[in-house]
Amino acid sequence: MSGETKAKLILQDGSEYIGTSFGYQESISGEMVFNTAMTGYPESLTDPSYRGQILVSTFPLIGNYGVPGTLQEDDLFRFYESEKIQVSAFIVSDYTEEFSHWNASLSLGDWMKQHKIPGIYGVDTRALTKKLREQGSMLAKIVFEGKEPEWKDPNLENLVAQVSTPEKIVYGNGKHKVVLLDCGVKNNIIRCLLKRDTTVIRVPHDYDFTQEEYDGLFISNGPGDPKQNTKAIANLKTVFGQDTPIMGICLGTQLMALAAGADTYKLKYGHRSHNQPVVLKGSKRCFITSQNHGYAINMDTLPKEWEPLFVNANDGTCEGLKHTNKPFFASQFHPEASSGPTDTEFLFDDFIKMMEDHKGIS
Repeated sequence: MSGETKAKLILQDGSEYIGTSFGYQESISGEMVFNTAMTGYPESLTDPSYRGQILVSTFPLIGNYGVPGTLQEDDLFRFYESEKIQVSAFIVSDYTEEFSHWNASLSLGDWMKQHKIPGIYGVDTRALTKKLREQGSMLAKIVFEGKEPEWKDPNLENLVAQVSTPEKIVYGNGKHKVVLLDCGVKNNIIRCLLKRDTTVIRVPHDYDFTQEEYDGLFISNGPGDPKQNTKAIANLKTVFGQDTPIMGICLGTQLMALAAGADTYKLKYGHRSHNQPVVLKGSKRCFITSQNHGYAINMDTLPKEWEPLFVNANDGTCEGLKHTNKPFFASQFHPEASSGPTDTEFLFDDFIKMMEDHKGIS
């Protein structure tokens, strides 16, 4: 490309890499993580669970199908997981402005410039991924000419407060009333609920949902350390005394575990991919799932009335939990995964069935 601008990537361990800019030219700092997905960069970049993170794509070629337009359905962006790019920066091996796709409206680089998000290419992403796998997630900076930013650990911030809705929003007019606690919800979660004849009441992360009437409570995904969300955890403890169905995804799973009395911990480099195998506990059924989380549940701390629902086939970590006698369950992975896979979307059907059983609908 003409007029190339170079930028320096500096890692917390002192290593440095030189790349070429294809996004907004501003020095930033954040936590560097990697994603193994082959496709779906518009969905990944708009996923609120990536808030504050510098994302490295392990797939070598990025940008070849551009980015889609801003078509809206049900008051949600049809092709994105939120209304804006959520990552702090994007690092890829090879980038192209020459995109080709029936649904593309502009290049990835132009889209990132619109949202003021830096991006660099020409970096050895294999070396970065190997470093992260061996040493774990680490802080990083992208530095253009000028002032170098201070190190910034986004996990020390209340990231959920940055991505949650500031006010109550109602979607649909279905027969099942679901209160959705928005901790950084992905749009496709709302879509999956709406197509199952629900009314979705989306509320802020610190909203007192204990005073609401609903057929089911849904706790969404979101970024950062789950222990930051003290109000949500306290409210969950209250509703655990009832029998109304509850479903959680990703961060929602960790919040339910903390409210139950279990503990969570930070993973070495997290699970961020479209190909994580999980096994249904007590069976040999394995599902391929999409995931995006940096924290996990310590299964040894689960109280006796809770048990793991899924387990990661790679590292044995907890991938879901359920109550032994109440209609409460959660998945650490994303059954609504966009851009896929959708092998476990049936969990939304299980949630609907729980609500119908609770209301005595046959």
